[in-house]
Amino acid sequence: MRIGTRIFRNFGRVAALCLLVLLGAGRMSAQELECTVKVNHSQVQGTNASVFDALETAITEFLNNRAWTDLQFQKVERIECTMNITVKKYDEASGAFNCELLFQVARPVFNSTYNTTVFSMRDANFDFSYKEFDQLEFNENNMDNELTALLAYYAYLFIGMDLDTMSPLGGTDVLHVVENIVNNAQTMSGSGWKAFGDDRNRHAIINDYMETSMEPFRQMQYKYYREGMDEMANNAERGRTIVTDALLLLQEAHSNKPLSQLPLIFTDFKRDEIVNIYSGHGTEKEKQTVYDIVSNLNASQNTYWNRIKK
Repeated sequence: MRIGTRIFRNFGRVAALCLLVLLGAGRMSAQELECTVKVNHSQVQGTNASVFDALETAITEFLNNRAWTDLQFQKVERIECTMNITVKKYDEASGAFNCELLFQVARPVFNSTYNTTVFSMRDANFDFSYKEFDQLEFNENNMDNELTALLAYYAYLFIGMDLDTMSPLGGTDVLHVVENIVNNAQTMSGSGWKAFGDDRNRHAIINDYMETSMEPFRQMQYKYYREGMDEMANNAERGRTIVTDALLLLQEAHSNKPLSQLPLIFTDFKRDEIVNIYSGHGTEKEKQTVYDIVSNLNASQNTYWNRIKK
């Protein structure tokens, strides 16, 4: 994607949000996602590969060909994401899939060729039923299909988090849909939907993200990406200073809710980026501040954090 296109994508979406307010929701719609889906079935032997190919195509079309919101997205503005699905077990008779999902959602940085990761993690309980030629349909208020519920959860999560990077708390309405999906999925048999089941499951992620005490984390999203990273090409020093302010919000979120996994997850997938922002750049005081924040949040990465101070 060309640099000019990336500029248009970042600022075009901000303009679209403003235009939506002026014109009223519901008058415009377009596909929001540009998701690359891969289904790895190397662990499953003796099964015709056509069902896995069909699944990959069905998921890709379901995510990318649907308008998930009333917001207007030009094709070049679509949110880039990847979903790598590893099939661990498959029962051909029932169509039951036991899978693991590794996903990532990213956005371009203004006036650069660099894409920055907005969220990335692993869902170890991506389980569902699917048979070749099944039609994937989704109704938020009448969910009876585990696969489409899973896909809708992540589609809205990706969109909501991306919008949070474009305006303060900009993804709130979309993220409420994610909450509704989790609430309506409580009767489903699959893992990952229940409260207290796992501090990184689907319920825990959206519950923490939307909890009032964790609002600094959401405010951090806008400050880190829109005010910080997007400023780096124009004024690296100013952009880095704002990223530091954003990391202070991350620290505040952790202080508000120490058991939340979100700050830990963030520092896991942001490790290399944070080190690159500060290693060889910034004042000693700034480097020490950032080192203290990330080391306290994620001491397991201290080998990398030590590079910040160089």
